[in-house]
Amino acid sequence: MVVPKLNAVLETALYVEDLERSVSFYKTIFEFETLSSDERLCALNVSNQQVLLLFLKGASTVVKVTSGGIIPPHDGDGELHLAFSIAASELEQWENWLVENDIEIESQVKWTRGGTSIYFRDPDKHLLELATLRLWAIY
Repeated sequence: MVVPKLNAVLETALYVEDLERSVSFYKTIFEFETLSSDERLCALNVSNQQVLLLFLKGASTVVKVTSGGIIPPHDGDGELHLAFSIAASELEQWENWLVENDIEIESQVKWTRGGTSIYFRDPDKHLLELATLRLWAIY
């Protein structure tokens, strides 16, 4: 049997203590636009290609009934990790933008393939990464 083809990662989720605070952070720092929002989640547009789902911790631990079917329960905890790709030519601009917004850059890594990553935290201590090309063999 042949494995069916995937196109891409469409959504990724982070679980947050204060939904309003986290939405404000991601909108301010990344200028993400809201696709959908309610009391338990906010779906944010990432470059018109992916969706970042911010879920209020504990608010999705029961089945969610929709007009089209049910969404099984889920939740998460801990200091999760998420990376966004950036152009190498914008690395310094991103560093300056983070500093201007009082966001501490926790680390910078220059990878053996030639890429660079900068690491910082969101209000829930999730580790965010901005990574240039040549981080992975496929990127």
